[in-house]
Amino acid sequence: MTTATTRATTAQGAVGTAHTRVEGRDKVTGAARYAGDIPFAELAHGWLVLSSVARGRVRSLETAPVLAMPGVLAVLHHENAPRVDSDHIGLLGVPPEPTSVVFQHDRVPHMGWPVALVVAETSEQAREAAEALVVHYESEPHDVAFSGGHPDVYALDGHMPAVTKKGDLEAELAASAVVVDEEYTTPEEHHSPMEPHAAAARWDGGRLEVVDSNQGSTWVADGLAKLFSLDPESVRVRSEHVGGGFGSKGVRAHQVAAVMAATVLQRPVRVVLTRRQMFALAGYRSPTAQRIRLGADADGRLRALDHSSVNLTSTVHEFVEPSAGVARVMYDADAHHTANRVVRLDVPTPTWMRAPGEAPGSFALEAALDELAEKCGIDPIELRARNEPERGPVSGRAFSSRNLLACFRAGARRFGWADRDPRPGLRREGRWLLGTGTAAASFPAGAGPSTAVVTAEADGTFTVRIAAADLGTGARTALTLVAADALEVATDRVRVRIGDSDFGPAMIAGGSMGTRSWAWAITAAAGELRERLSPGSTVPPEGITVRSDTTAAIGALAQKERHSFGAQFAEVAVDVATGEVRVRRMLGVFAAGRIVNPLTARSQFVGGMIWGISMALHEEAVRDRASGGHVGADLAGYHVATHADVQRIEADWIDDPDPDDPVGIKGIGEIGIVGAAAAIANAVWHATGVRHRSLPIRPDRVLPAGTGALRA
Repeated sequence: MTTATTRATTAQGAVGTAHTRVEGRDKVTGAARYAGDIPFAELAHGWLVLSSVARGRVRSLETAPVLAMPGVLAVLHHENAPRVDSDHIGLLGVPPEPTSVVFQHDRVPHMGWPVALVVAETSEQAREAAEALVVHYESEPHDVAFSGGHPDVYALDGHMPAVTKKGDLEAELAASAVVVDEEYTTPEEHHSPMEPHAAAARWDGGRLEVVDSNQGSTWVADGLAKLFSLDPESVRVRSEHVGGGFGSKGVRAHQVAAVMAATVLQRPVRVVLTRRQMFALAGYRSPTAQRIRLGADADGRLRALDHSSVNLTSTVHEFVEPSAGVARVMYDADAHHTANRVVRLDVPTPTWMRAPGEAPGSFALEAALDELAEKCGIDPIELRARNEPERGPVSGRAFSSRNLLACFRAGARRFGWADRDPRPGLRREGRWLLGTGTAAASFPAGAGPSTAVVTAEADGTFTVRIAAADLGTGARTALTLVAADALEVATDRVRVRIGDSDFGPAMIAGGSMGTRSWAWAITAAAGELRERLSPGSTVPPEGITVRSDTTAAIGALAQKERHSFGAQFAEVAVDVATGEVRVRRMLGVFAAGRIVNPLTARSQFVGGMIWGISMALHEEAVRDRASGGHVGADLAGYHVATHADVQRIEADWIDDPDPDDPVGIKGIGEIGIVGAAAAIANAVWHATGVRHRSLPIRPDRVLPAGTGALRA
């Protein structure tokens, strides 16, 4: 059961009122079509063949028998595939991930590396032929064993500096009355969106058209244009409906392979990844090993904070999971050190996954804060209040707003925190031990340059065109409300068109920046259009159109610490006989800017919190060291939270508009998962008296070794 309570917004209008999804009818009736649904004349189907060794090279492929199979049109591989240009910088300022640059050489850097694409008249024929293709390899020794103590660990800058330091850490730790020094680990985790990755490519009059499932059409169009050395104007990418992404749906192998095949065959080709293939080709959240050292005075004031995180990356691409970054925002100390490090292994490259860095980083940091509170004999919320910084602990910048303590106060009242006995292992109902825990949450509030086109139509309606992406979060609806307010008209006079790179550059749906970035562009275009529409003026048949570009406005923003914040609360029950952990109730209270649509915002918050349950108790991809591949690379072997795992979840928020944003938006996509796993882990300690510093908290980890049951 999930419930939510909303707060009144400070302004009247469409923004801030609950509104059902504008595309809701299409989705429930099946009229909404996804990338794998849209038909094309003479459509062929491609099926990727992935390597069965973890390191080595392809010696040869037996293609002749496969080409003779029914319906088979082509087999593309490193000896005959079109050449592409991988030496460029992508739209997000990073080079293309090499796994997407398929069939350019014979090297195999990890299990599941694409070695061929079989194209046939039907999907069934392509799959049968792909499974029949014999590939000969020259195998080499591989290393997939991750640990924080790996000898080849090194510091790596990502979108933030790898290392920050101030103060004498060892001296402050030595002078501290209370010290916490522990390691926390999180496993490899996967996005698992409902809709698998899919793309269809075709050439139409010298122009490349791709129908795709992605998080930003201009992102994918830019990547494909650069890879295939095409004029950007000759590439169009459409992505009308997307069934989840969570960071995984950017430029990937299946789109590039589809374009290659369409180019060779001169007919449309669709490539869809299977669930198993997605475990190798769609990115994932790297496992982490995080060491937290906290030193505090007897009253809980931090003197030393050291957060060091290690994650893995592939041998062909560097990706950092910046888990230590969360400490740079949350708490200050006289000595404050953080570091993000990586180790190269023979594995696929990780990628962004919902709340990258913050989700695993908050588990370690907020669990360590709970341990410090216990050692100091201070309430966990009070400990956080005593360490509330006035400015960014590392940057020294002012916060645009920081209402974390207001979230804790509101949440504590709602959750009944004051009635909690802080001593662990005391509450029991039959075979269940009960406990409660809390944790803080934060996530950056950013914005990316975007363009938008708004047209006043002759019939009195307005059409908004923007290359936004709706991953199922309700972006279309939110942008409809924003546009209606900016135009000062009713929502039924506004039509929002999204998901088409022809609409012009726009920020991707990621980093909790999508709605804020798009709303800014729409507001700017709508404001200029209103100025051009004098009262009583007549709109010509072709309409009146205005285009906006927010690059300059966003570039002129003052440098501040801009973040959403939140407080997570959880109550768990632990079975003393089986070690099973059940989350009985959760409450999240957030300060996340102005809430555009309470109805869909609730889904975002609650969905993130449910993912926190999944992260805390279930999700764990296991890699076999002998083969280098996954054990159970499917949704039978990779467990996620289901209906039976989700009981009472409440999401609430406080008024927290960003004064520097035209609409007051901060962003809500990721904040719901941050801190959720830590709150659950802290609640498990409160129930049992045992700390769990490694996720997931499986029953075999809850039960003490050799006892078969918890002491009760």
